[in-house]
Amino acid sequence: MSLQPGFAPYVHTLGQGPRRVLALHCTLAFGGAWGGMAKLLGDRLTFVAPDLPSHGNSAKWDGQSDFAQTVFDTTLAQMDAAPMDVIGHSFGAVTALRLAAKNPERIRSLTVFEPVFFAVAKADAPETLVDHDRAAKPFQDAIDAGNMEGAARAFNSMWSTERGTWDKMPERSRMAMARAIHVVPSTYALLYDDTDGMLAPGVLERLRMPVTLVRGALTHRAVTATLDGLHNRIPGSVVEVIPEAGHMAPISHPQAMAAVFEAALARG
Repeated sequence: MSLQPGFAPYVHTLGQGPRRVLALHCTLAFGGAWGGMAKLLGDRLTFVAPDLPSHGNSAKWDGQSDFAQTVFDTTLAQMDAAPMDVIGHSFGAVTALRLAAKNPERIRSLTVFEPVFFAVAKADAPETLVDHDRAAKPFQDAIDAGNMEGAARAFNSMWSTERGTWDKMPERSRMAMARAIHVVPSTYALLYDDTDGMLAPGVLERLRMPVTLVRGALTHRAVTATLDGLHNRIPGSVVEVIPEAGHMAPISHPQAMAAVFEAALARG
């Protein structure tokens, strides 16, 4: 797998607490998206939050290298020598799962919010992906047409629980999403086909750190199937549901997420 030459993520440091957390954001966001939770927990925690390629203040993905592997390797490089708590959201949650599977000794506790690791749903409940793919069609049509702004709008609409979210955003935020949207198709092989082998027998089953699996009550069926499948595979994992929240709960419902995360940390 080819890594993007010279790429190093921009890293946000949020909070000033003694316990250090690696925080991995979702696609089209940036490390600062953990700011709401950091305001609530920052006296106890320090969030180390890198920006994905083409996101936030990080350099643009070159479109040639292996995006997911570049993210994995450069994220691992941001971790402390001592074990850290790790929290991830969406694609960031998938990266967090990979870190746990490959480097369990580096992780004190693992909390993942709605990992879009749809290879699990594909294996366990493939019918749920029919709904997901139908919802994703406007996004895919825009990508195929080379309309990056349209693709970002469709992607944002698909993962939001409110209508008109895109139009309410500042222009700067819309431009940032359009800049980042080109990375999404590059993640499909990992997310749908499990090219990293996480579903191989014994990989997830041997995780021993405390694992908390979180979703919003209003999420897509494929996400619920994915979370249920991970719960069935990871011994001792705990499932939490954020009421009245969708896929963006770490940003839209920081207080509820902070409460769930505090409980997860207490198990670690």
